[in-house]
Amino acid sequence: MSALRCNVADLLHHPAARRPVHFETDATELGGIGGARLDDQPLFVDAVLERVPDGVVVQGTVRGFYAAQCSRCLRPVHREIVTAVRELFEVEPIEGQTYPLVGDEIDLELPVRDALLLELPAAPLCRDDCAGLCSLCGVDRNQSSCDCDMTIPDPRWDALRELTFDN
Repeated sequence: MSALRCNVADLLHHPAARRPVHFETDATELGGIGGARLDDQPLFVDAVLERVPDGVVVQGTVRGFYAAQCSRCLRPVHREIVTAVRELFEVEPIEGQTYPLVGDEIDLELPVRDALLLELPAAPLCRDDCAGLCSLCGVDRNQSSCDCDMTIPDPRWDALRELTFDN
């Protein structure tokens, strides 16, 4: 059973009714994507549930933390992630567009997970100007420099160097 399940019976019987909700739950159950994963710190969901003719609209903010390795220097990265969620729950959901309203309950786990996973970086960085590791000797170029000759062409591109283009 999801910790983000919410009874909305009070909203369903009153058109245009609104109610704020707040959840604090464990984010590790939601998983991760690529090189980043949600951290084992609490996940906070603050939203307003609103009754609309088609069902219930959820609009709010999700806040949590993610952990990853920098894609350039492999250092650990821990960052806060904040994203908006705005979704419609209806009795007959449209696949990939809306979420199911089952009886008098909605489950915010899927839309919260979807919103967070879209915000997780595919290639996390420890900082925007991370210099990364030297591809030849492996030294962390954020901490020191090396004497490697970076002008040596990569042999994987040799076939492209032979191409000529006529104007």
